[in-house]
Amino acid sequence: MAALLDCVKAFCLEQGLDKTYWLGYSGGLDSHVLLHLCMRLRRQYPLRLKAVHVHHGLSRNAQHWVAHCAKVCADLQIEFIQKSVNATALTGESPENTARQRRYEVFADLLQKKDILFTAHQQEDQAETVLLQLLRGAGPKGLSAMPVFKEFAAGFQARPLLSASRFEIEKYAESHQLVWIEDESNTNKNFTRNFLRHDVLPLLKQRWPTVSKTLARVAENCAEAQQVVETIAVQNLAGCYDKKTKTLALKKLRLLDAVSQRQVLRRWLEELGFPIPSAVKLYQIQHDFFHARSDRSPYMTWGNVELRRYQDTLYAKQCALAYNSAQIYHWDLTAPLKIPHVGVVSATMSESGGLRSDITEVSVRFRRGGERCYFPERYCHQLLKHLLQKWHIPPWERERLPLVFVSDILVAIPGLFLDRRYFSTTGRELVFHAS
Repeated sequence: MAALLDCVKAFCLEQGLDKTYWLGYSGGLDSHVLLHLCMRLRRQYPLRLKAVHVHHGLSRNAQHWVAHCAKVCADLQIEFIQKSVNATALTGESPENTARQRRYEVFADLLQKKDILFTAHQQEDQAETVLLQLLRGAGPKGLSAMPVFKEFAAGFQARPLLSASRFEIEKYAESHQLVWIEDESNTNKNFTRNFLRHDVLPLLKQRWPTVSKTLARVAENCAEAQQVVETIAVQNLAGCYDKKTKTLALKKLRLLDAVSQRQVLRRWLEELGFPIPSAVKLYQIQHDFFHARSDRSPYMTWGNVELRRYQDTLYAKQCALAYNSAQIYHWDLTAPLKIPHVGVVSATMSESGGLRSDITEVSVRFRRGGERCYFPERYCHQLLKHLLQKWHIPPWERERLPLVFVSDILVAIPGLFLDRRYFSTTGRELVFHAS
């Protein structure tokens, strides 16, 4: 069983002993073995190790598991941290996914910069993940399944036992007389992963004994292929992406073939931190957004994301929350003005000048129609509607722009307009940050 210890040892020495290693410790077989391996490694090297147990509150035995894990860590002289979460799934949500999400939220909160989270996934877990992704119709990225090492929260996540078989882990536990927890939910075949684990994989192993190892190799091959795809997608994205506005230029995107277009869309949304829409929606985006007439304004949502097109440019953002467009805010300019579900307007002294400092109170409201901006250098007023078109402000943003008034005179729109009659070289710069 020295091979398992060598896996953990090689990983820790490569990553460095100057980091804190957090171990997600459920008390089950795999995590107990990994904990024991880390304890043995700590006898040889100054390994900073902490074990984290998440109490999901889903089993009547959960409190017993907490006590068991705390005792094991105390016996091994490993720092033990227990966190409780509410992992109850809402209607329509997967109980497995909800519990996993809450668990990883705990891990993410604990990790500091460059810390490493150890999780005890092994070869059979990888095989199950590949099968799950295959049955979902995933491409190379999904079939890459779980990487050995990846960025996570402020640090990283590592799976040092990913190449180890369940047989090796069981033999290790038996040889060291380890006592672990058996979660009764692991036998519930209503959960897809358990069905694969108990019914599908054993059947496959009867015909192909090394199927778990083979499926793990599939994941490795797909990960390599995905790396090539992502490299090309990053290059293509750079040619279409506006870093300042975080938008895509459709004119340039149309120069790519259809497959590359979808890869760029995926990469762009990942860069923005948004979930990727289904394959059906990606095809729909190509049809509705790429080829619609210039006077059309296609719109699509998925999850909490909305996609829009304006003047041959694609915009993706979180769905806007409803706000009170009739509200008038009276503002003394001394502290930032927070407008619920819209954003924050601030006024700070600027070397380049701004709103005159003798103006100590303004009102802030939104468009009602018919507003005009005055340009004293030209002795004329212009309709705000026409100016917003001239300034290329997307239509959905126009109604949420805060307008600054002195009495009934529109004197400023943060970042866009300031009536020169109200300007001073020692004035305040008005800045608006949308929420």
